[in-house]
Amino acid sequence: PRSFSAAELVRAAPAPLQPYLRLMRLHQPAGTWLLYLPCTWSIGLAAAPGCLPDWRMLSLFGVGAVLMRGAGCTINDMWDRDYDRQVARTASRPLAAGDISTFQSLVFLGGQLSLALCVLLCLNYYSIILGAASLSLVVTYPLMKRITYWPQLVLGLTFNWGALLGWSAIRGSCEWSVCLPLYFAGVMWTLVYDTIYAHQDKRDDIMIGVKSTALQFQEDTKQWLSGFSLAMLLSLCVAGMNCNQTFPYYSAVAAVGAHLAHQIYTLDIDKPEDCWKKFASNRTIGILLFIGIVLGNL
Repeated sequence: PRSFSAAELVRAAPAPLQPYLRLMRLHQPAGTWLLYLPCTWSIGLAAAPGCLPDWRMLSLFGVGAVLMRGAGCTINDMWDRDYDRQVARTASRPLAAGDISTFQSLVFLGGQLSLALCVLLCLNYYSIILGAASLSLVVTYPLMKRITYWPQLVLGLTFNWGALLGWSAIRGSCEWSVCLPLYFAGVMWTLVYDTIYAHQDKRDDIMIGVKSTALQFQEDTKQWLSGFSLAMLLSLCVAGMNCNQTFPYYSAVAAVGAHLAHQIYTLDIDKPEDCWKKFASNRTIGILLFIGIVLGNL
C-alpha cells in the first residue's frame, strides 16, 4: 500500500525526472526541515508583540529552503561523486550511480539557483545582500571534509544563515543582540545533529580519507554533544531575553533541552540506524522551539 510521503511522491514521478528529484534529496526532507526551521525561529521572533509570524515570509522561506537545500546537495554530489561510489549508503546517488551526467547536474544547479534568486529578490535590499553572502559557504562546504575534522561547523554556519535572514526580511536589518545568539544556537544545534549523522559513515570515511567531527570526537562524542547542547540552550535564553520573550518561549527551550538530553543519553554511535533515527528526530526540536516562539509572542 502506498503512503503519502516525500519518498512516495518521488517514486510516483515520471522516470526521467526521478534522478533530479533524488539529486536534490526531495525524497529525504529531514535536511530541508533543518535548513528551514532556523528561518522560522527568526521570522517568529521578529513579529510584533501579540502578532502571528508573517505567513507570506514563512512561505517564501519554505520555497527557498527546498531550492537551496537542493542546490547544496547538487553541489555536494558534484564534488563527492567519486567518494560516494565507495560508500554503501551513498553509492546509489544519481551522480555516483551514473543516472545523470555532471553537465546535466550543472544545468540543474543553475536552474535551482535561478529560482532561489527569484525568491531572494522578493525581499528587501539588505536581505538580498545578506542572502547572497551565504553562497560562498554553500559552494565551499563540501570541500571542508577534505581539509578539516570540523566540516560540521562550516555546515552549521551555512545551514543557520536563515536565523539572520528571517529577521532582516521582517525588520529591514539585523538586530544583532537577538540574531547573533540565535545564529550561534543554530550552529551548536547543527554540530549536535550532524555529528550524530556522521557516525553513520565513520568506517567508510576512515577508508577513503574523509574527515568529520565523528572521527574527531570518537568515544568522547556524548561529552562534546552535551557541551554543544548546553551552549545552544544558553544562547536561546539570551536571544529570548533580548527580544522580551515570555514564559511559553522558555518552556519550549526547556522542552528542547529535555529532547536533546534524551537524544544524547540513548544514542548508540555504533549503530547507523540509531544515528539516523536520532538525526531525523531533530525536526521535532525545531518545531517545538517555533511553537514556543509563536505562543511566547502572543
